[in-house]
Amino acid sequence: MRKFSFFIVAAAMLCAFSASAQLNVGKLASSGAKAFQAATISDADVAAMAKESVAWMDTHNKVCGPDDPYTIRLNKLTQGLTEADGIPLNFKVYDVIDVNAFACPDGSVRVFSSLMDLMTDDELLGVIGHEIGHVLKHHSKKAYKTALLASAGRDALSAKGGIVGALSDSQLGTISESLLNSKFSQKEEKEADDVGYEFLVQNGKNPWAMAMAFEKMQQLEGQSGKQSAMAKMFSSHPDTASRIKKMSERAKKDGYQRPE
Repeated sequence: MRKFSFFIVAAAMLCAFSASAQLNVGKLASSGAKAFQAATISDADVAAMAKESVAWMDTHNKVCGPDDPYTIRLNKLTQGLTEADGIPLNFKVYDVIDVNAFACPDGSVRVFSSLMDLMTDDELLGVIGHEIGHVLKHHSKKAYKTALLASAGRDALSAKGGIVGALSDSQLGTISESLLNSKFSQKEEKEADDVGYEFLVQNGKNPWAMAMAFEKMQQLEGQSGKQSAMAKMFSSHPDTASRIKKMSERAKKDGYQRPE
């Protein structure tokens, strides 16, 4: 079956921090809209928006069914990963040509089939741990607040039905578009590495997965075609070699054996 991509590029980095969104927020503030600051968006708004955004993406991309080999593989790999700091986790695979994965504040984790094609189970688990680390450190929540402010604006924030009720289908798409080239800071990436490592340990997974995921990224850096998209995906991350060294040394110190 032919894989396809519908708006997936914009959705791919949905939970990242958007520099362009920051710029738009600045424009709002400079025009006198001081009340429309990220702090005005409640955690309840963020949770509702994340759920709504994921639902939108799930209807605009091909989601692998329960009997699909990709779904079976992901479910087996993530067995036992049911919650992150009290947030229920749910996992799905998008059958698309793009190479990516993301986790959102509502606990939704979406993995792209093309990423699964490139990675072993251990490498894939490392990526998932890292993305959940962003959720645990509230980086994703911060990103949503910024995106909501920049893309939804005054009308949504002042709507009687709440911010989600005020958003149209096109606005949901615009929020994804505003995060197209979004990036976390290197500090946030390092935090997600550390917290992702701890998340895997706490859930009975071998944390060597983190180092192995970074090794695959390093291997693919500079390659052309579909594989280069993965290197681009992590272009703003800290130096890959230093991440491999840090995660490897930590796993060895903690007494974990590297998987074959």
